[in-house]
Amino acid sequence: MPTYQFEAMDATGQEIKDVIDAQSEEEAQATIRQMGYFVTKIAVKKGAGGKAGGGPSGKKKRGMAFGGAGSKQLSLFTKQLSILQDAGLPILRSLRILETQQKPGRLKNALMDVGDEIESGSTLSEAMAKSPKVFNRLYVNMIKAGEAGGALEVILRRLSEFLERSESLKRKVKGAMIYPVVVVLVAVGILTFIMLRIVPVFQKMFDEFGLKLPPMTTLLINISNWVVSSGWYSIPLIPVVVWLFVKILRKFKHGRMGWDMFVLKWPIMGMLIEKNTMARTTRTLGTLVASGVPILEGLNITRETAGNALFERMFARVSEAIREGETIARPMANNSRPGFHPIAAFLWFLSGAFWPLLIMSMPGMIKEIGLQPLLGAAIGGGVVGLAWYLLKMNSRVVDELVVNMVDVGEETGELDTMLYKVADVFDEEVSTLTDGLMKLIEPLLIVFLGGAVGFIVIALFLPLISLIQGLS
Repeated sequence: MPTYQFEAMDATGQEIKDVIDAQSEEEAQATIRQMGYFVTKIAVKKGAGGKAGGGPSGKKKRGMAFGGAGSKQLSLFTKQLSILQDAGLPILRSLRILETQQKPGRLKNALMDVGDEIESGSTLSEAMAKSPKVFNRLYVNMIKAGEAGGALEVILRRLSEFLERSESLKRKVKGAMIYPVVVVLVAVGILTFIMLRIVPVFQKMFDEFGLKLPPMTTLLINISNWVVSSGWYSIPLIPVVVWLFVKILRKFKHGRMGWDMFVLKWPIMGMLIEKNTMARTTRTLGTLVASGVPILEGLNITRETAGNALFERMFARVSEAIREGETIARPMANNSRPGFHPIAAFLWFLSGAFWPLLIMSMPGMIKEIGLQPLLGAAIGGGVVGLAWYLLKMNSRVVDELVVNMVDVGEETGELDTMLYKVADVFDEEVSTLTDGLMKLIEPLLIVFLGGAVGFIVIALFLPLISLIQGLS
């Protein structure tokens, strides 16, 4: 059985050094906690064979990890680190304590690396900068500002609050989307089953009786034939293809700008995305300014964390204007109009023409309805979508409220406070809009499902009524 050498603190804060026998490190930590101690360092005791792996002088074993650390996990770590710093513990010991509490993953590996870098003489910000998949530029620069100002615990507390607010807003928006997504998926599954199993039975019966089918029934049978022949796997394939198209489009500079402009002009959802982005960027900039980060560096970090190409362009131009001696408010107002973008215009035209084009792809629909009416519907829908974009393309993403509050903040020297207030206003608007969207989606989904089921029932029963009348 391995022997573990550990360091811990008791309830009074006194340091304890001792050894314990256990089957594994986890079992050793559990036993030490049962003794009433708080583990700060633990390692296998070196035996006659030399250095033990995982000890203070040995290389710690890193587990497999993919991607970055979760925002919830990082927020909790930041809050715990802030508490330990307020208690006066050295930063290295704080990191080692939190490292032992983490589950195997990217954050645990990063904390091991950060601790090793600090032991070799690096500062906390320099060590964190070497793990960019866990600690982004916003995080690193705020830590750097806290080290320079000698107020690391204050900066950690602000950073913890910022991450908690961001995570809360993200959870609220995601939670609002769960209900409609589940309902739509279930509805699509039921309708697909009807098209695959129910409608073909009725079609066979209609063919045996040689009935002349009304247009509604013909449309329903054509849709069913499309689903049976190729559409049943095309239904889940359509969102996958759209997702791949968007991913590829966003790889290019102009494609990303066009897509982000297209998304911001969606009815309701575009407004939600715009307000959510505005809340996040103003809170980010306010947190950086309050932490002592220079305004130009703060704008650059905010631009990189905006997540929307239009906002990134706006903050880049605001930075250029500040270098020329201007304030923030006026350049922000002047550069907040999206303007015309050919890719955004094409996407709006394509979205308007989508349903007629989809109907044209179904077998028998061109013969049944005619090519000219379908092409006319596609072009007409595309023109409507393009007209919507032309009407909305110059509406500003930063309204007068934001501009005036930023202007007042610059004049009074309370820019960070005003940015926080702007973020609070938009957080509240996002919350209200999300609640309203949920109340609107429920009746819309009921109308959609009722309309789809009603269309199927009427289309199937019209020929049956004609058959019964003929038999009478």
